[in-house]
Amino acid sequence: MINIKFLFLLAFIYSASQAVSQSYTINNGNLKIEINNRLYSKVSSKVSKTPFNPDFQPSEFIKVRKTIVSDFILKNSIEKSFTDSIGTGKEYFFKGNNSKFNIEKQLKIRIYKDFPDFAIFNVIYINHSNEKLKITEWKNHNYSMFVNPSDSVVWSFQGSSTSERADWILPVKDDFYQRNYMGMNNSDYGGGIPVTDIWRTDAGIAIGHTTLYPQLVSLPVEREYKSEKVNIGIEKQYRDPLELNLGDTLTTLETFVSVHTGDCFHSLKEYTAYMKAKGIKFVEPEQSAYEPIWCAWGYERGFTLDEIIGTLPKVKELGFKWAVLDDGYQVGEGEWGVNKNKFPLGDKQMKALVDTIHSYGLKAKLWWAPLAVDPDTKLIKDNPDIILYTDEWIPRIISWWNAYYMSPVYYKTKIHTDTTLNLFFDKWGFDGLKMDGQHMNAVPPDHHPDHKLDYPEQACEQLPLFYKNVYNKARSKKPNAVIENCPCGCCMSFYNMPYINQAVSSDPLNSWQIRLKGKVYKAIIGKTAYYGDHVELSYGAEDFASSFGIGAVLGSKFTWPKDNPKAEGKYVLTPEKEKKWKKWISLYNELMLSQGNYLGELYDIGFDKPETHVIEKNNDLYYAFYADTFEGEIELRGLENDKKYNVVDYINNVKYNTIDGSKPTIKVSFKKFLLLKVNKID
Repeated sequence: MINIKFLFLLAFIYSASQAVSQSYTINNGNLKIEINNRLYSKVSSKVSKTPFNPDFQPSEFIKVRKTIVSDFILKNSIEKSFTDSIGTGKEYFFKGNNSKFNIEKQLKIRIYKDFPDFAIFNVIYINHSNEKLKITEWKNHNYSMFVNPSDSVVWSFQGSSTSERADWILPVKDDFYQRNYMGMNNSDYGGGIPVTDIWRTDAGIAIGHTTLYPQLVSLPVEREYKSEKVNIGIEKQYRDPLELNLGDTLTTLETFVSVHTGDCFHSLKEYTAYMKAKGIKFVEPEQSAYEPIWCAWGYERGFTLDEIIGTLPKVKELGFKWAVLDDGYQVGEGEWGVNKNKFPLGDKQMKALVDTIHSYGLKAKLWWAPLAVDPDTKLIKDNPDIILYTDEWIPRIISWWNAYYMSPVYYKTKIHTDTTLNLFFDKWGFDGLKMDGQHMNAVPPDHHPDHKLDYPEQACEQLPLFYKNVYNKARSKKPNAVIENCPCGCCMSFYNMPYINQAVSSDPLNSWQIRLKGKVYKAIIGKTAYYGDHVELSYGAEDFASSFGIGAVLGSKFTWPKDNPKAEGKYVLTPEKEKKWKKWISLYNELMLSQGNYLGELYDIGFDKPETHVIEKNNDLYYAFYADTFEGEIELRGLENDKKYNVVDYINNVKYNTIDGSKPTIKVSFKKFLLLKVNKID
């Protein structure tokens, strides 16, 4: 006799297995996304023979208190074509339900014809239960990538800022975790680029959010102890749970996933292209921003006017075009009038200094720490309400300056800033600004009731508008003003980048950081002047080659003919150094590689050895190789197969044999660097 109950059980098991195994596939270029009936996903690259992860993963989920809610049984899906302000493409809509909490999940994925290898995610959760739900976290793009056994590591780009001033590009080794929070991570440090990218030798995957202003989310990267996979994601954690009543909706940020080959250059470039299509606009480059820079910071805060003026003849002789007056001229942070101990004749004497700089054919740039105000300044005494307050009702401290944060969104801050810029440009006559301080990169939420914000985080979101006002105001005063943003040691906030025309490596810890930061800025901003900062911050305090080879503006803070006795650093220009400085600055002014086209997709900065960068200028290719020591064969990528080329070490005037574009390899031996010029033979 047939057991009816058994047949029903078999049918149910078969039906359930079919529901779980069925999947929907989305293709865009080399990107492949698979969605199953639990609304799990699998992301892969078509160019890779080894999947990032062979399993479906709960890629978008929420936490109700401490419970992860990730299983949503698919109810229906819709595919349609569309056209919007960004372009034409296809939209895939999935709707599922979690029976335990009676929560509906809506997942919308868009792909664009003009953005291959790229997909946009929008995720919504709706409470259909009669119970109030307390949401403590949401997470998107919860993916894992398995490490190739031949690689042993996965390389990564991680765009957060902390007091560690860590590398932005780094290998993810065993037992690794980095939170990558985009809010404040330390008293002065926060913000960054809301993108995480991990890659192997065969392919990589990048994720990030695409909101048009900063968001307080994290992009954690983790590789557990003795694990063969790296985990990434984008998450929002609520300190106070978000309460959803019946019918209430939680909408996560718009986010993206993309795949690529090589390092993070391509993904950062494509991310920026998409953000531009959404409305982000970067300013045009300023030609004078490419000119080499001398900064008086070698004399530090104890500088004297005689020291600065006495150095200018040597600055001009060596070929520098800018002279920067650094920290120490002011009464205090927030009180930017001249210190009468340094400038006893006041504004008149500052104007005379600028005129003297101009008399040597140099341009004058001024150091400034916007948004910082010292506790004992007149500004605070007259306007105590200008300060940003924490939720504990205490002023937020900028520990580096022992100062307070001014609220970037308060109208009195704008008035003070405009008045300060009038002083710098109208009264003193400077040609540009060196805005300085890690505190500039982000601000904490502003809880001051007088600032009348809709919510405290609005101060974080609107910080870029402060820099927009600075840029526009400065350029209205001086149409060719160079505006440098130097958030010391920080990965500069992506949202502040549109309002500068000179990026900077910003107190690099070593030559490696000068080069990796240059690659990131050239991927995102493209045609802007990237300043390698003072050469004294590089390897051996004289590694011009790292800045030169990647197309960075050269700079120095040398002192001459002696150091300031009160300065901690020793930067005097010895006769031996002078020969080197003159050689590099002269060659820089001759070639101006900083204005060339940086070909960032030819070499992987992580896996390719030796580390290689290439610049195209006037139909010639300039290769820069870096390693402690290297002896062997190098490949000159980017050449035409049917052409022949001359190869010259243009630093040491050594000519190599002519090479064929179809066999672009030569044997070399070098220490620290090798710079080659390769030109096509007609």
